[in-house]
Amino acid sequence: MNIRRKLAVAMAVVALPALMNGQGPEPFYSDAELAIQFRERCEYVIDQQVESTDTSNTKRGGMFRVAANLHRGANIEWARAHIREANQNPTGAMFWMHPMVLMMETGRGVLNDDDWAFIRELWRTYFPYRGDTENHWIMYYASIYLACEMFPDAGPEFWYNGKSSQENMAEAKDYITDWIRITTSYGQGEYDSPNYIEEYTRPMALLAGWAQDPVVRQQGKMMMDYILLDYVVENLEGAYGGAHSRLYPRYLLQPSLTAGAAHGWLFFNQGEYRPNAGNTLIALSGYTPPPILYRIAHGRADEAYVQRELKRTRWRVRHAGEDAFEIDGKSTAPVYKYSYVHPDFILGSSQGGLLQPIQQQTWSLIWREEDASGKTNTMFGVQPYSSPLEGTMYFGEYWDTVTDLIARSKVDYDSPDKLEGGSPYEHVFQDESTLIALYDIPEGTRFPLIHTLFSRDLKQRVEDESGWIFGQGGAVYVAYRPFAPGEWREVDWTGLLKSGAGAWFSTNFEELARGSQCLVSESLKNGYILEVAPVSEFSSYEAFKNAIRSLPMVYSLEPTPKVTFTNLAGKKLSATYGGHLSVNGKAVDHSEWKLFDGPFSYAERESERLEIRFGQERYTLDFENLTTETSISTAE
Repeated sequence: MNIRRKLAVAMAVVALPALMNGQGPEPFYSDAELAIQFRERCEYVIDQQVESTDTSNTKRGGMFRVAANLHRGANIEWARAHIREANQNPTGAMFWMHPMVLMMETGRGVLNDDDWAFIRELWRTYFPYRGDTENHWIMYYASIYLACEMFPDAGPEFWYNGKSSQENMAEAKDYITDWIRITTSYGQGEYDSPNYIEEYTRPMALLAGWAQDPVVRQQGKMMMDYILLDYVVENLEGAYGGAHSRLYPRYLLQPSLTAGAAHGWLFFNQGEYRPNAGNTLIALSGYTPPPILYRIAHGRADEAYVQRELKRTRWRVRHAGEDAFEIDGKSTAPVYKYSYVHPDFILGSSQGGLLQPIQQQTWSLIWREEDASGKTNTMFGVQPYSSPLEGTMYFGEYWDTVTDLIARSKVDYDSPDKLEGGSPYEHVFQDESTLIALYDIPEGTRFPLIHTLFSRDLKQRVEDESGWIFGQGGAVYVAYRPFAPGEWREVDWTGLLKSGAGAWFSTNFEELARGSQCLVSESLKNGYILEVAPVSEFSSYEAFKNAIRSLPMVYSLEPTPKVTFTNLAGKKLSATYGGHLSVNGKAVDHSEWKLFDGPFSYAERESERLEIRFGQERYTLDFENLTTETSISTAE
């Protein structure tokens, strides 16, 4: 459901002054109207949870639904019974903790003494695992902080870990503060995930909505603003574009299914409504996004732009590498993200390498569809690397067992047709709407191949005599030039995910993948060029193909893959595997890369400060002093 039309009729549209949007008067809602519209969507989310409650079944529903009912004062007896039914044998660790805390906060003044006694006993006897990823830790510490804040005088005998409320709160506050400092100084480690964005917005919304300590509450609110800015500058009608730290197979194929897309509807009325647990929590929290984010989401007009961001890898336990650096004694390495955000598409990439374990997406193209629901409006490439080197780089497990342990939960990790993952043998270079990928895969590599997704929604596919492969996705033309021969295969050519391996991991995968194909090449020295252009810039598909055929290109694969290519914009791009990158003869230098650098955001490394921009409007997040400031820039 899209309620944009309903709200537009109900509320007057006002024009911001020209100095605010920088492009002359444009129709935007006022700050107050945006807040009202956002609350309307929040109330709709809560209503859906309450209306979906099956009061005849006390075994099903979940704590998010319980919380919505407690908030509304509805179905209280069902909620009380379900709390007990669902917690006969608690599981889920931090995924148990934060819905429980949400339920507890909304249950204040509603639940009775017996309910609270049952809940307190759960926190004493169930020992939730802290986890091993960045999202696990922030969910864990936000949850235990708020749980203990509700019982600030409770001693160590009241908590599963034998620590008092005050001890737990101090430890949690230290972690939250440290995580914010590292993120706003060096970049997030588990960065820009269309799936895991809600594993960060959930805990931050908890803190923003319910922390009694004003410092912690402000930290939660400001980090919500920060995470949403990071998302909104790379979103296309709610779909999260660019390079990503983590993605699951089904969401790789259909960007509209992700938590990021669900957030796009809630925060910015983009795309379609989809039920989403994170949205329920956020709706209950009372958090309201700063209006400038809505203006960025809807006010980018017809201008394309480059967004550069600096992230970092997950902490490296071993094999840190030459590019590694230390933060507080822990090893990590920089991730250089580059996205070209066009009104009709987003092409984004990172430099390649083992930047995240297991689920990395090094580059992706997404394009606009009139209705993205059910569409595979994306393209990406993978070198399906699988090695204990990667596992032991990021996990403290043994070399001989780590791959098996990874594949027990991420079932496609050790499969040649997996759709996600990084590789030390992949070097990616992008300039605006041109992407170059080069590969030099050693003999003996477990899966010595590369594959590129050509989705079922990339229409009019043509294998041209020139060597280029052409296609059209929505209002976008695509040209792909492989440097070595390949063959067309089904997306899931091993049948692993279509067979249902991994249960929810592969649910509906056959339906999602059907009709799409991968171009698979087993040449060890390899590469390709991807050139993307809007349909509106050409008189016809044939005109686009003629323009591509005429572009100068020289490449070689021996002794090391390299290419020189002049793109549609007339820029001469040169790239050598593992080495030199240049645009019009000028070498690309990452040494001065900013934390955020684009028309709507700016942050220096180690600054703990983010300036969000729209026209001359400025909204500044200062994490060192925990302050926000809204201003109007008078600079030309």
